[in-house]
Amino acid sequence: MSDPRLPKDSRLPILAELEKKILWLASWTIHNANHLRASEDGMKVGGHQASSASLCTIMTALYMAALRPQDRVAVKPHASPIFHAINYLMGLQTREKLENFRGYKGAQSYPSRTKDIDDVDFSTGSVGLGVAQTLFSSLVQDYVKAHGWGEKRQDGRMVALIGDAELDEGNIFEALMEGWKHGLRNTWWVIDYNRQSLDAVIREGLYDRFEQMFRNFGWDVVTLKYGSLQQAAFKEKGGERLKAWIDSCPNQLYSALTFQGGAAWRKRLMDDLGDQGPVTKLIESRSDTELSRLMCNLGGHDLPSILEAFEAIDHDRPVCFLAYTVKGFGLPLAGHKDNHAGLMTKDQMEGFKTANTVRPGHEWDLFEGLNLPENEIRAFLDTVPFFAEGRRRKSAPKLPVPETLEAGIQPVMSTQMGFGKILDDLAKRGGPLADRIVTTAPDVTVSTNLGPWVNRRGLFARAEMADTFKDERIPSMQKWEFSPKGQHIELGIAEMNLFINLSALGLSHSIFGERLIPIGTLYDPFISRGLDALNYACYQDARFMVVATPSGVTLAPEGGAHQSIATPLIGMSQDGLCAFEPAFVDELSVMMRWSFDYLQRDGEGDPNERTWLRDETGGSVYLRLSTLQLEQPKRAMTPELEHAIIDGAYWLRKPGPNASVVVAYTGAVAAEAIEAVGLLGEDRRDVGLLAITSADRLNAGWQAAERARQRGNQQATSHIERLLGELSRDCGIVSVLDGHPATLAWLGSVHGHKQKALGVEHFGQTGTVADLYRHFGIDANAIVHAAQAAAPGRPVRYLKALP
Repeated sequence: MSDPRLPKDSRLPILAELEKKILWLASWTIHNANHLRASEDGMKVGGHQASSASLCTIMTALYMAALRPQDRVAVKPHASPIFHAINYLMGLQTREKLENFRGYKGAQSYPSRTKDIDDVDFSTGSVGLGVAQTLFSSLVQDYVKAHGWGEKRQDGRMVALIGDAELDEGNIFEALMEGWKHGLRNTWWVIDYNRQSLDAVIREGLYDRFEQMFRNFGWDVVTLKYGSLQQAAFKEKGGERLKAWIDSCPNQLYSALTFQGGAAWRKRLMDDLGDQGPVTKLIESRSDTELSRLMCNLGGHDLPSILEAFEAIDHDRPVCFLAYTVKGFGLPLAGHKDNHAGLMTKDQMEGFKTANTVRPGHEWDLFEGLNLPENEIRAFLDTVPFFAEGRRRKSAPKLPVPETLEAGIQPVMSTQMGFGKILDDLAKRGGPLADRIVTTAPDVTVSTNLGPWVNRRGLFARAEMADTFKDERIPSMQKWEFSPKGQHIELGIAEMNLFINLSALGLSHSIFGERLIPIGTLYDPFISRGLDALNYACYQDARFMVVATPSGVTLAPEGGAHQSIATPLIGMSQDGLCAFEPAFVDELSVMMRWSFDYLQRDGEGDPNERTWLRDETGGSVYLRLSTLQLEQPKRAMTPELEHAIIDGAYWLRKPGPNASVVVAYTGAVAAEAIEAVGLLGEDRRDVGLLAITSADRLNAGWQAAERARQRGNQQATSHIERLLGELSRDCGIVSVLDGHPATLAWLGSVHGHKQKALGVEHFGQTGTVADLYRHFGIDANAIVHAAQAAAPGRPVRYLKALP
């Protein structure tokens, strides 16, 4: 409804109609899912009608007016229905998907890049992560631009729509610090300051803390507190008293009065401000409906104020818009503290339908109930800037991968050392792949063997920064020179930032049309500190390599705080992440070469019947490495061996026909496994030694083959089934690794062999490697003891008592 006191803008009448339509569609989508769609289990579907409504005006202004094609947006998770409604209006979402909202293969509960059909720029749902992703995506945009890649166009803005309670998430503050250090630009965060969280109304005065915090990190802060109606009222006689009352009103009281409506507003205002002359007249000059509309006309629900604020930004500094809103704005639920997960009743929806002049049976019609001609609205939608260039999901060509990766293998070395040498050789050789590799680490660059790479390729910064130690002629192994052409992004000690940065870098091909090969390094135990962000990155289908090193209790002198136990299980269970754990450097070289190609795959097709894995879809890669130096095998790397390493296992010593036991090992305990097999060989014949390079791929192939058999393909056989199929049913298996024993404890289930699974189940402590291997029962002696239990034989004279 037009108002003579509103600023004049030819877009406003259409935007107001679209705002009304978007709120209707979002609310109806949720109502349909909860009250009309058939339910087999009787479970509440949900959908957050109130949390969606608080952002409706802001999202209308952004998507229908302020955004440009190069901009990207992370939508507050609970505003997903608003996002889907906007895309439905623009022809990018279907009625079928909306009718199946939160159902199987329907529009998703929270915006998802991989599950939704509409153009989702950044998945959201694990609150706070999508917010931080926009910050790191902006830094990636600067990286791409500084290297001279990408389209010659104006920089895009990375926009996050944030619920105020979402700012409780610690990763947001970690990201703010990193953004400040790297000179963040072109980032907008719009805070939906509705002053309600899931369970309550938030604390008083929090906006002051938000504002000061953002200013401290170099952001501009734009506060959208008063709408046009309020601003006009403040200019009336007595308006300054009304403004003072609004400013001092507690959050809970404001929310309660919003829910109660015009009569309650009137009573409270008259009780507090009545008989004060002009302000009383100001209140009494408005009906209950008009008074309620005035008091709820906060800046975040006022199209003229929002558009003016957005379009006034003429610089690239980061901006925080603190937008005052009402949770449930425009709905019967508005303001109630219990409205977060609340739903309109059927009677309330009927009233809402009437208010929107929507006829029964026409609820999904695009232009139903609007007060402007359909052709006028269609013409406007056809020229909305954000959607003008069609789908925004980009692609980039694959980079060629060298035929071999040189690791400079020495007689004795560690896999961590081999990783550093492989990258150093790539940096030295150069080429398209090397030029697109970007490394990053949370202050562990040197200790994870990235030093040689950085020395050759430099650190990234938008401005040149000299290495003072070098300039002062102080000897140092590290050349810390920053430049726009550098290829290492140094981060502070925050693993959440590492994985969100990897997520942003790993989506560069899709967001900016330029492919990067991101490699992030960290200590293996600290994967758990960033696990939420790692999961988020994989859920988005970002492509990166995470190199976790050192790992396990093998990092003996560092103690339990730095020793990892459960990470092999994370590698197995994390969707979208392919996990390897090499023992030898030649294995690592094969893995990394395969991974550089795997990161770039985005294909379709049936599973490979050799592995039963869908490798053509590609994904990210996790390498669990060690600082333990092992004697390296002298062997030719044949194509057959390469295949077996990537498939997940190969016989380092093939069992003979009379094998009564085999030992299966992963990673750094290779030397102990080899020694144990030698000891067992003194009294047993044909003992086998199985090198497992990827418990993840081995197990996944086995599970996939079993599913294929259940669907009728009785010939489906996985790699591990073929490897263990040569053993007699009486043959025992001993598995061992420096990690949780459950990682390999399933091997006996493949063909029903008796198995003893060795590993680490408890926190470690300081000591030598030998001390800890003996303490946890993963040394050669323990393996021999386990072999006796798995496949009893003659007593062995060399067997020692276990501690």
